[in-house]
Amino acid sequence: MSTQSVVIGLLEDDQDQADLIGLWLKEAGYQVRWYADSKDFRRRLGAESIDLLLLDWNLGIQASGLQVLEWLRQSAHQKLPVVFLTARATEHDIVTALQAGADDYVIKPAKQGELLARLQSVLRRTGVATAAGSMAGGVEPYQINMERRRISLNAVPIELTDREFDLAAYLFRRSGRIVSREALLENVWNLSGDVNTRTVDTHVSRLRKKLSLNGDNGWNLNAVYQHGYRLESTK
Repeated sequence: MSTQSVVIGLLEDDQDQADLIGLWLKEAGYQVRWYADSKDFRRRLGAESIDLLLLDWNLGIQASGLQVLEWLRQSAHQKLPVVFLTARATEHDIVTALQAGADDYVIKPAKQGELLARLQSVLRRTGVATAAGSMAGGVEPYQINMERRRISLNAVPIELTDREFDLAAYLFRRSGRIVSREALLENVWNLSGDVNTRTVDTHVSRLRKKLSLNGDNGWNLNAVYQHGYRLESTK
């Protein structure tokens, strides 16, 4: 997957830090969603789909970064990769964050190259940065040919429209994570998230039927109430 299709969430209450880190991420080709505080993050997360959260620890009086992480790991977004970016540098802090479910820990002031390398490592490890050409190997018994825009089930091609193919590829690339209807409209339909989402529900229902994403072949495509959809392996 190219970095251009990866969305990084940045929860950072320092505007200058957010501007600098956001610039680094955009220069590397990532899309960026900035959240100024924990309340803003929790309010928008249901409508926005991000692939990784870059999280500061000290966020003011509403909630600490550690509390945000603990909430995530108990929520419907429990599989979202999280990397701390914080000035807290003691071994105790690092161990606490990792034991709470953080995927990596970067100490401020961060070096641009190191931060980007660590993010790329987490994205690879969690499957977000899977290359399009090798994606098929990770979604058996489905075979996804990005060049020919074809999906097969047990080597039998499935007839899909262009939109259905784009929708399937987007969901498989983000398997295990919640994808909001607004994110699907933005990334698959190239439409604003405030458009009526009924068309998304219709296409998802049709795709679930065509690809038999009901558990019979090791994959389930389910609606997540008030959040969107999640495609996940049952193996």
